[in-house]
Amino acid sequence: MVELDDVDLQLLALLSDDGRATFSDLSSRVNLSVAATKRRVDRLRAQNVITGFTATIDQAALGRPVEAFTEVRYVGTSQPDEMMAEMTRIPEVEAVYTIAGDPDMLVKVRARDHSHLQQVINHLRRGGKATGTKTMIVLGSWHR
Repeated sequence: MVELDDVDLQLLALLSDDGRATFSDLSSRVNLSVAATKRRVDRLRAQNVITGFTATIDQAALGRPVEAFTEVRYVGTSQPDEMMAEMTRIPEVEAVYTIAGDPDMLVKVRARDHSHLQQVINHLRRGGKATGTKTMIVLGSWHR
Protein backbone atom coordinates (compact mmCIF):
# COMPACT_ATOMS: atom_id res chain seq x y z
CA MET A 1 0.00 0.00 0.00
CA VAL A 2 1.26 3.46 -0.89
CA GLU A 3 1.70 5.98 1.91
CA LEU A 4 -0.16 9.21 1.20
CA ASP A 5 -0.02 12.42 3.17
CA ASP A 6 -2.70 15.13 3.40
CA VAL A 7 -1.32 17.01 0.38
CA ASP A 8 -1.40 13.84 -1.74
CA LEU A 9 -5.00 13.27 -0.70
CA GLN A 10 -5.88 16.89 -1.53
CA LEU A 11 -4.29 16.55 -4.97
CA LEU A 12 -6.19 13.33 -5.62
CA ALA A 13 -9.48 14.95 -4.63
CA LEU A 14 -8.80 17.97 -6.84
CA LEU A 15 -7.81 15.82 -9.81
CA SER A 16 -10.86 13.59 -9.29
CA ASP A 17 -13.04 16.68 -9.61
CA ASP A 18 -11.11 18.12 -12.56
CA GLY A 19 -8.53 15.94 -14.27
CA ARG A 20 -7.62 18.88 -16.53
CA ALA A 21 -6.61 21.21 -13.69
CA THR A 22 -3.28 22.88 -14.38
CA PHE A 23 -0.29 22.42 -12.11
CA SER A 24 -0.49 26.15 -11.41
CA ASP A 25 -4.10 25.84 -10.22
CA LEU A 26 -3.34 22.72 -8.19
CA SER A 27 -0.26 24.27 -6.59
CA SER A 28 -2.19 27.34 -5.43
CA ARG A 29 -4.88 25.13 -3.89
CA VAL A 30 -2.42 22.94 -1.94
CA ASN A 31 0.07 25.72 -1.11
CA LEU A 32 3.06 24.21 -2.91
CA SER A 33 5.21 25.45 -5.76
CA VAL A 34 4.28 24.37 -9.27
CA ALA A 35 7.44 22.23 -9.46
CA ALA A 36 6.69 20.47 -6.15
CA THR A 37 3.09 19.86 -7.22
CA LYS A 38 4.21 18.39 -10.54
CA ARG A 39 6.71 16.11 -8.75
CA ARG A 40 3.95 14.84 -6.46
CA VAL A 41 1.53 14.16 -9.31
CA ASP A 42 4.31 12.45 -11.28
CA ARG A 43 5.10 10.30 -8.22
CA LEU A 44 1.43 9.39 -7.79
CA ARG A 45 1.32 8.36 -11.45
CA ALA A 46 4.58 6.36 -11.16
CA GLN A 47 3.15 4.54 -8.12
CA ASN A 48 -0.06 3.79 -10.06
CA VAL A 49 -2.17 5.70 -7.57
CA ILE A 50 -3.26 7.81 -10.53
CA THR A 51 -3.85 5.36 -13.35
CA GLY A 52 -5.16 7.74 -15.97
CA PHE A 53 -7.16 10.81 -16.82
CA THR A 54 -10.52 10.33 -18.49
CA ALA A 55 -13.34 12.42 -19.86
CA THR A 56 -16.79 12.01 -18.32
CA ILE A 57 -19.19 11.59 -21.21
CA ASP A 58 -22.87 12.57 -21.12
CA GLN A 59 -24.33 9.31 -22.40
CA ALA A 60 -27.74 10.91 -23.02
CA ALA A 61 -26.06 13.32 -25.46
CA LEU A 62 -24.78 10.25 -27.33
CA GLY A 63 -28.28 8.81 -27.55
CA ARG A 64 -27.84 6.27 -24.74
CA PRO A 65 -29.82 7.73 -21.81
CA VAL A 66 -30.96 4.40 -20.33
CA GLU A 67 -28.54 3.07 -17.72
CA ALA A 68 -29.01 -0.36 -16.19
CA PHE A 69 -27.20 -2.95 -14.13
CA THR A 70 -27.72 -6.58 -15.07
CA GLU A 71 -26.88 -9.39 -12.68
CA VAL A 72 -25.61 -12.44 -14.57
CA ARG A 73 -25.38 -16.00 -13.34
CA TYR A 74 -23.41 -18.39 -15.50
CA VAL A 75 -22.94 -22.12 -15.93
CA GLY A 76 -20.46 -23.44 -13.37
CA THR A 77 -18.11 -24.79 -16.01
CA SER A 78 -17.89 -21.46 -17.85
CA GLN A 79 -14.71 -19.48 -17.49
CA PRO A 80 -15.37 -16.03 -15.92
CA ASP A 81 -12.48 -14.41 -17.84
CA GLU A 82 -13.85 -15.72 -21.12
CA MET A 83 -17.35 -14.46 -20.31
CA MET A 84 -16.05 -11.05 -19.22
CA ALA A 85 -14.03 -10.70 -22.42
CA GLU A 86 -17.08 -11.66 -24.47
CA MET A 87 -19.28 -9.13 -22.67
CA THR A 88 -16.80 -6.28 -23.05
CA ARG A 89 -17.01 -6.71 -26.83
CA ILE A 90 -20.68 -5.63 -26.68
CA PRO A 91 -20.64 -1.86 -27.41
CA GLU A 92 -23.45 -1.09 -24.95
CA VAL A 93 -21.59 -2.72 -22.05
CA GLU A 94 -19.84 -0.01 -20.06
CA ALA A 95 -18.34 -2.19 -17.31
CA VAL A 96 -18.27 -5.80 -16.12
CA TYR A 97 -17.61 -6.76 -12.51
CA THR A 98 -17.09 -10.21 -11.02
CA ILE A 99 -18.64 -10.25 -7.58
CA ALA A 100 -18.81 -12.54 -4.57
CA GLY A 101 -21.99 -14.45 -3.87
CA ASP A 102 -25.00 -14.81 -6.11
CA PRO A 103 -25.01 -13.56 -8.90
CA ASP A 104 -21.60 -14.11 -10.48
CA MET A 105 -21.27 -10.84 -12.42
CA LEU A 106 -22.68 -7.36 -12.52
CA VAL A 107 -22.82 -5.71 -15.95
CA LYS A 108 -23.33 -1.97 -16.46
CA VAL A 109 -25.23 -1.31 -19.68
CA ARG A 110 -26.18 1.84 -21.65
CA ALA A 111 -29.00 1.80 -24.19
CA ARG A 112 -31.13 4.10 -26.37
CA ASP A 113 -34.43 2.97 -24.88
CA HIS A 114 -36.06 0.01 -23.13
CA SER A 115 -36.43 -1.94 -26.37
CA HIS A 116 -32.72 -1.51 -27.09
CA LEU A 117 -31.95 -2.54 -23.50
CA GLN A 118 -33.95 -5.74 -24.04
CA GLN A 119 -31.86 -6.49 -27.15
CA VAL A 120 -28.65 -6.02 -25.15
CA ILE A 121 -29.90 -8.29 -22.36
CA ASN A 122 -30.84 -10.94 -24.93
CA HIS A 123 -27.31 -10.65 -26.34
CA LEU A 124 -25.87 -11.17 -22.84
CA ARG A 125 -27.96 -14.34 -22.51
CA ARG A 126 -26.92 -15.84 -25.85
CA GLY A 127 -24.49 -18.70 -26.11
CA GLY A 128 -25.98 -20.75 -23.29
CA LYS A 129 -23.34 -19.66 -20.78
CA ALA A 130 -25.63 -17.39 -18.75
CA THR A 131 -28.12 -19.34 -16.66
CA GLY A 132 -30.03 -16.26 -15.56
CA THR A 133 -30.14 -12.49 -15.54
CA LYS A 134 -31.87 -9.82 -13.50
CA THR A 135 -31.84 -6.21 -14.66
CA MET A 136 -32.27 -3.03 -12.64
CA ILE A 137 -32.83 0.25 -14.48
CA VAL A 138 -31.21 3.33 -12.95
CA LEU A 139 -33.73 6.10 -12.24
CA GLY A 140 -31.19 8.64 -11.03
CA SER A 141 -27.70 9.04 -9.62
CA TRP A 142 -26.24 11.51 -7.16
CA HIS A 143 -22.53 10.83 -7.21
CA ARG A 144 -20.21 9.57 -9.91
